[in-house]
Amino acid sequence: MHWLFLLLALGCFGLALKTPQWGLMLLALLGALVFLLIWVRGMYVARFGTLQRDISSVIDPAELRRLREQAQARRQTGADDTDTP
Repeated sequence: MHWLFLLLALGCFGLALKTPQWGLMLLALLGALVFLLIWVRGMYVARFGTLQRDISSVIDPAELRRLREQAQARRQTGADDTDTP
């Protein structure tokens, strides 16, 4: 669907190149810019997914603290293993 906006932008740009009137040319160039921006937004959404952030993937503070404690314990265990010959 977003490819339609690219075609519309190209059509507006072609109209701007062919028209002899300044007002219509500016309006067509503005339309081409708007359609081009809408196309870029559509490409972004199609490639990277929705614009909304998935809140279920956020780690709560208690889980983050638990993961930090586990990492610190692993570091201390690794340091203790390297100190002994």
